[in-house]
Amino acid sequence: METTHMTIGGRVAAVVDTFPVENPADAEVFAAAPAATVEQVDAAVTAARTAHPRWAALPIDGRRAHLRKCGAALSAAADEIAALLTREQGKPLVKARAEVELSATWFSDTAGQDLAVEDLGDAGAEIRLQHKPYGVVAAITPWNYPIILAVCKLAPALLAGNTVVLKPSPETPLSSLLMTEVLCEVLPSGVLNVVSGAGPVGRALVEHAGVDKVSFTGSVQTGLAIAASTAQRLQRPTLELGGNDAAIVLPDAPVAEIAERLFWAAFENSGQYCTAVKRVYAHRVVYSDLVDALRAQAEQVVVGDGMDPTTQLGPLVSAHQLDRVAALVEQAVAGGGQVVAGGRRLDRPGHFYAPTIVAGAEPDSRLVQEEQFGPVLPILPFDTVEEAVTQANSTTFGLGGSAWGESDRATEVAAELECGTAWINTHGDLRHGVPFGGYRQSGAGVEYGTLGLLEYTRPRVTHVRRV
Repeated sequence: METTHMTIGGRVAAVVDTFPVENPADAEVFAAAPAATVEQVDAAVTAARTAHPRWAALPIDGRRAHLRKCGAALSAAADEIAALLTREQGKPLVKARAEVELSATWFSDTAGQDLAVEDLGDAGAEIRLQHKPYGVVAAITPWNYPIILAVCKLAPALLAGNTVVLKPSPETPLSSLLMTEVLCEVLPSGVLNVVSGAGPVGRALVEHAGVDKVSFTGSVQTGLAIAASTAQRLQRPTLELGGNDAAIVLPDAPVAEIAERLFWAAFENSGQYCTAVKRVYAHRVVYSDLVDALRAQAEQVVVGDGMDPTTQLGPLVSAHQLDRVAALVEQAVAGGGQVVAGGRRLDRPGHFYAPTIVAGAEPDSRLVQEEQFGPVLPILPFDTVEEAVTQANSTTFGLGGSAWGESDRATEVAAELECGTAWINTHGDLRHGVPFGGYRQSGAGVEYGTLGLLEYTRPRVTHVRRV
C-alpha cells in the first residue's frame, strides 16, 4: 500500500498515524494518508508564521515570479498528480489532467494580477490605500475538485503576501499532498505547508491562534461552524458552501440545441460540483421534449472506472455519497416522481449510480430542495415564468442559476434569480477573472478575479497632511 507524506516547513513530516484512502471505482483501499497530530498542525502554523515576514516583504514582482514557477512545476507533474487524483476521486483521467493543467494556468494568470497602491488624496492631503496581507491563511478544500479548488486559494493568498497551511479533504488527500510537495520545491521554506486528516485536524487549524484568515470550500454545516469559530476573533472567513442551482427553460428554447449542454451542466463530474444544475424547471410547452432529450443523453453516457479512456462519468466518491443519492431518488419516487432514465445502483464493484432523470418530482421533495451532489436531475414543469422564478428562488442556497431561451427574454428572467451568478443559455462557466460567490447559505465572500484577490488582504490607509 502506498504511503504519502505531509510537507511542513519545507520538510517531509513524520508519519505518526495514518488513515485509509479508497479507490471509489472498486471500493478498495489502495493507500494510507498521514493523519496529522495537533502538534503537527501547530508546527505547520508556526512554520507559516515564521516564513511570513520575509515572504510579505518580497516585492510583488518576486512573488509573481514564484507563482509562475509554481505553475510550471505543476504542469511538469501533471501526469503523476492526475493519475493519483483519478484513483482517489474517480473522475476520468482526461478530466483529472485538465484540472491539473487548469491549476497550473491559474497560478500564471494570478501572477498577472496587481495590488496597486491607490491615490485617494487631494490638495490638502496625501492619502494612499494599500492592500496588506493577513498573515497566515488556512485553506481548507473539498474532495470534488481538490487541485483546482486548492490553487484558487493558494495563488491569490500567496500573491497578496500571505503564507498558507493547506488542509485537503480526507476523501482525496493524496493528490493535494503530492501537489504541495511539488510546489514546495519552488517556494521558500514554510511559505506553503500541508496537513491531512479528518475533522479534528480541520478544527485544530481553524481554531489555532496563529491563523489570521480561513478560506473554506465545503458543506454548509462545516462552514457555519467555521463562521462561528472565526467570529470569536472577529475574523472574516471566505466560505463557498455549495448550491442548488436551478435552470429555467423557456417555451421558445430550442430543445434539440440545448439538451446536451444542459445535460453536461448537470452531470459533469457525476454531478459532484457546486455549480452543477441541480434542478430544471421547463415550460409545459417544451417539458416532454426536454425530458425525452435528457433521457437520451443519460442513456448513452459511458459510466466506468476513470482510468478507462472510454469513461465519461466516474463513480461517486464514497459509499456514503452513493447511499445518500439513492435515498433521495427513492424518496422522490415514493412521492410521485417518475424515473425516466437510470434510478439504480450499477451492479459492479465501486460506488456507481446510473445517470438519472426524474420527471415530475414534488417541488418540496428532498431531491428538489437539497443539493444532491450526484448524477441525478429532477425536471419539473411550469405554466408561467413567475411560477418558475418563484420555485427557483425557493431555496436556502443562492450560488448560481440560469435561463434558457431567446437571449433577451432569458436575460430578463435570469435577472430575477436570487444568486451570485446568473447565466443565460449556459451554466457553470467559471473564469479566473470573474468574481464568484453566493447568496444565503451558499457562502460569504468572493473568489476569483480582483475581488477574490482582495479577500486575502486588508486595507491600510496612510494619510499625510500637507504642510
